[in-house]
Amino acid sequence: MAGARRGFLARSGAYVGDRVRSWRSGSREGQVTVLVILLVCVAVAFVVSWNAYEWMPLTTYFVWLLVGMLLLRFVPLLALVVVVDAAAIVAILHAGELTGVRLVAIASLVIVTALILFQSSRQRSGLPVPLSEAMLAELRDRLQRQSVIPPLPEHWAAQSAMRSSAGAGYAGDFFVADVLEGRLEMVLVDVCGKGVAVGPQALQFAGALGGLLGTLPPQELMLAANAFLLRQRSDESFSTAVHVRIDLTTGAYTVTSAGHPPVLRWQAPGCEWVIDGARGTALGIMPDPELHASTGTLRPGEALLFYTDGVVESRDGDIDEGIAWLRDTARSAVESGFAGAAQRIIRRVGNAGDDRAVLILSRTDGITSTGPGLAG
Repeated sequence: MAGARRGFLARSGAYVGDRVRSWRSGSREGQVTVLVILLVCVAVAFVVSWNAYEWMPLTTYFVWLLVGMLLLRFVPLLALVVVVDAAAIVAILHAGELTGVRLVAIASLVIVTALILFQSSRQRSGLPVPLSEAMLAELRDRLQRQSVIPPLPEHWAAQSAMRSSAGAGYAGDFFVADVLEGRLEMVLVDVCGKGVAVGPQALQFAGALGGLLGTLPPQELMLAANAFLLRQRSDESFSTAVHVRIDLTTGAYTVTSAGHPPVLRWQAPGCEWVIDGARGTALGIMPDPELHASTGTLRPGEALLFYTDGVVESRDGDIDEGIAWLRDTARSAVESGFAGAAQRIIRRVGNAGDDRAVLILSRTDGITSTGPGLAG
């Protein structure tokens, strides 16, 4: 008997789980299931109202309208609204004399119904609010999963810190990275726009770059990314980007910039951040962007600092002043070591209304834990 009960519970749980997954997918089957359940609830409420109106007055029917708005797409919601309004009005007319109070209640029901239908019809995704929220959450999670540096060999470390202008977890700043054949390749991107509005564009571009990374030399990769953006045929599809390829054995690196703020390099002998010379034109503007790469070798105790323009730009200062500020701030941030420096820098950045990202790649072999400045 106990085994049969457990089997029944398992089958019931599996059935309910299938119905929930069907609803979350926004499928017709899932919507029909939810509509039928709500119609049954409305029918039960109507029977109670017919026999004892004081137990189920008109105001309780608002609950079914609100639940329907949260769970149903527009067409099944319209069917539910018709049934709910009809049941509520018939129930109140059956309850007795149509007084002024009851007329106001009916008018309120009609107004609320109109507002619910209007709100549902304005959903650009065609999905009810919880499903739209789930899609946005999935978009945010995918962007965050993209921006993860894979495990690095011993004596190498990487860290990042990002903040959206809206504080919602969606940003036009992202990076993709991979370790291939003993070298790290990474692209940090700043998509035109900010916050939630550029989330879909950033995800699409991140997927394209993820497929290109490691398959093309840096210049060709940037040109392919530029061609991809030009194919979007949008006035707001341009982006700035910086690509780095670094040999994790020798420390030799190449930085290729496309309109991005200059990379900073921590020089251990001088204990200061110096400006890298890579420059270029933003992607998605012209068919043949100008790209100038820089090369160098990262020695033990040194690091590269990548960032987006939201870190150094402000309304009351130019970008050169912002870079000078960042060099001082980053120098203070690494006095006790590179660990946690990206977060310390991003906390010092004011909210200038733009997405911000900081990424630091450091080489630590032979360095003590008391700070990078001790490397000679």
